[in-house]
Amino acid sequence: MPVMRKKYAAILFDMDGTLIDSTNAIIAHWTRFGQEHGLDPLLILATSHGRRSIDVMKIYTPEKATWENVIALEAEIPKRNAEDARELPGARRLVEAIQMVKGKWAIVTSGTKVLAQSWVKVMDLPVPGIFVTADQVENGKPDPQGYRMARQLLGIPTDAPVLVVEDAPAGVQAGIAAGCDVLGLLTTHTRDQIAKAGATFIVGDLASVEFENGDENGLEININAKSVEELLN
Repeated sequence: MPVMRKKYAAILFDMDGTLIDSTNAIIAHWTRFGQEHGLDPLLILATSHGRRSIDVMKIYTPEKATWENVIALEAEIPKRNAEDARELPGARRLVEAIQMVKGKWAIVTSGTKVLAQSWVKVMDLPVPGIFVTADQVENGKPDPQGYRMARQLLGIPTDAPVLVVEDAPAGVQAGIAAGCDVLGLLTTHTRDQIAKAGATFIVGDLASVEFENGDENGLEININAKSVEELLN
């Protein structure tokens, strides 16, 4: 099995589809939203993954697209649908290893702060020192603002290598635009979609990533794949 060893100053994780899978909870959320507003839930779901709720609402219900409404809506998701979320393979093992050596990592998500922190609490995952959430940035993914902000908050120089872990094309594009390597996961999209978005490496999920060693000055990981083509586009 081909293995690529890489060292990074920090690793920046998307959340949904990367660390956890809350697909069923999000489907339930947007289905409720669509039904309450006379909209087709399938249409909303086809355009919402990896995007901020406020950006989705600007399309379908622009009159309700305020942060107050978004925060109130997203606060309800873990309360109503906690049982519909699950950890993704390899996620806990990797972030716990990084946390143990005091390595630099962050979560950069299209969810609001209340949603991201609620999921971390519900799933009992390690808490990163840095959260960059939808309500902290002016522009959501595929804009690179969130990943650039995370790099800055972690004190990572602009020329230092950073890895972004993503599952959605918009997130992959954001990571590449931020000047990072991007590990694309095939948890929610096809290999073709992730490759077209520009992912540096592609694997099924974080079970294919092994923590080698590291500290606050850098993290060394092994990326495993079934074929060289899965490692290199």
